[in-house]
Amino acid sequence: MPLIVTHGWPGSVIEQLKIIDPLTNPTAHGANASDAFDLVIPSMPGYGFSGKPTTTGWGPERIARAWIVLMKRLGYTRFVAQGGDWGSPVSHWMAKQGAPELLGIHVNFPGTIPQEIAKALQCGDSAPAGLSGDENRAYEQLQLAIGRRRAYAQFMATRPQTLYGIADSPVGLAAWLIDHGDGWGQPAAPMTSALAGRTINGHPAGDLTRDDILDDITLYWLTNTGVSSGRIYWENKLNLYAAADISIPAAITVFPGENYEAPRSWAERAYHKLIYYNRVEKGGHYAAWEQPQLFSQEVRAAFKSLRA
Repeated sequence: MPLIVTHGWPGSVIEQLKIIDPLTNPTAHGANASDAFDLVIPSMPGYGFSGKPTTTGWGPERIARAWIVLMKRLGYTRFVAQGGDWGSPVSHWMAKQGAPELLGIHVNFPGTIPQEIAKALQCGDSAPAGLSGDENRAYEQLQLAIGRRRAYAQFMATRPQTLYGIADSPVGLAAWLIDHGDGWGQPAAPMTSALAGRTINGHPAGDLTRDDILDDITLYWLTNTGVSSGRIYWENKLNLYAAADISIPAAITVFPGENYEAPRSWAERAYHKLIYYNRVEKGGHYAAWEQPQLFSQEVRAAFKSLRA
């Protein structure tokens, strides 16, 4: 099964290096040969070895159109898509654009927030009455994620071209990419807390190592994409947490260290053909990087029903 996987920020294709063998060679990892994928893992525009856009308009919607063209040019007539972080809205837009070749999507950063919940969050209200335990926990997590931990994103969404300092300072680049103040959901945590159990947002960092982080920073540095990678925040016009409203087959894995743990009740409203929903016990926002074996198992399970 052909699968296009999209990374996010401040990640890169390096996030997905450890899932290549488990997904393309499943028999070496305890799965069946029939579970194999043909992987396409592109750098987003402005990232890594992809070109830097010289005109506006390269938001998730346009990247999604480009990915569909890419897969068709590679000769694939049927394929699926996966994404986390920015890869999630890119996968959502691929689904919305109605390409008949796209069989389904899997995301680990789902957009599920119902409109009434989004309104309460925007107003700074307490959790609405009548929420279930999972919904109330998600609401509390979202209050932190949206209200207190988005300063870096707001900066790139409003003034991305003023980040010149990270274009000529590797230390400045490293600080901007990986240290957002509290280690929340960011790959900096296993570096800065190496003597404190290597956790990310209170969850084990798994296979994520110091060298992984340095490799990612180095890719940004050598390709001079620290500034250009941030432009997607300026281009994006939608709330990434809002209900995705997806009508093709969709699958979700909820990792405990994600920005919020999407309740199944919300997921079923946002993804109208939810073919797979699973909550796992470890992993976070950079799931493929942190828990490649578990992540690969989830991708196999997510798309199993779509295999011809």
